[in-house]
Amino acid sequence: MFDERALSPPLERVRERHAPETVVLDCASDFDTLPAEALDDLALLTDSLSPTSYPDEWLPDSAPKVLRRYAGSDLVVGTPGAGSVAWTTQTEPPICLVKARVQGVPEAFVEFLIAEALVEVGLGLPEQFLGFFGERYPDLDRVLPLQGNGTYQMASALYAGWRGLHTREVFADWEEEEPELHEAWTDAGRRLEPRLSELSALVANDELDFLEATEFACGAIKHGLDLPAPFGALDTYAYREHGAEFAIRWAERTFEGLFD
Repeated sequence: MFDERALSPPLERVRERHAPETVVLDCASDFDTLPAEALDDLALLTDSLSPTSYPDEWLPDSAPKVLRRYAGSDLVVGTPGAGSVAWTTQTEPPICLVKARVQGVPEAFVEFLIAEALVEVGLGLPEQFLGFFGERYPDLDRVLPLQGNGTYQMASALYAGWRGLHTREVFADWEEEEPELHEAWTDAGRRLEPRLSELSALVANDELDFLEATEFACGAIKHGLDLPAPFGALDTYAYREHGAEFAIRWAERTFEGLFD
């Protein structure tokens, strides 16, 4: 199921600077959440497993099953929407998992995704949005006119945006230190710009729903791109500093405006 990935010199340097203990593994198959049988293989490659758990009261009644598993006593690695590279600090040492879905993806972009994961591990960011929202997650659910899965998607998007406010500073510094990785980060941002500039029109014309637009805009934050209203309010120092409280206030005011 897993093979240790041979890292290029740029990735070796990023790992050494940000997450020196982390092991990068190629996965033989694709997944959103790592299947139970794969955890046995993972246990053979790590020194210990320490599942994350959170209080039941952090979860609203509508929380989807995967979130309840993640908050419970099971070891859950990866969640829906986590992308092509996942990481966890629930193992000792931490691991970064490169999913099989990267096959056919340009190698430069795969390198960037792995580097991004290593930076996130090194920054000590929460592994998943529940660790970001914490006891305020029911408040987010309360202010959103969405069902459980919709709140899950919105929370995931908002957390990705906040995470991007932290990681992009590192990426920007790569221009001289790691030019290949910096170019991959820059190129990925360039590819987002045309759709980002049309985002407001797409929502207004019902070609894109607001939840999808939020996911797209928040994913663009890590590239330092100009965001249209109302998403520009998330690309701020205030959001970086106030985190979940700011996100909930933004969601409440934004959805009130949408449905007034």
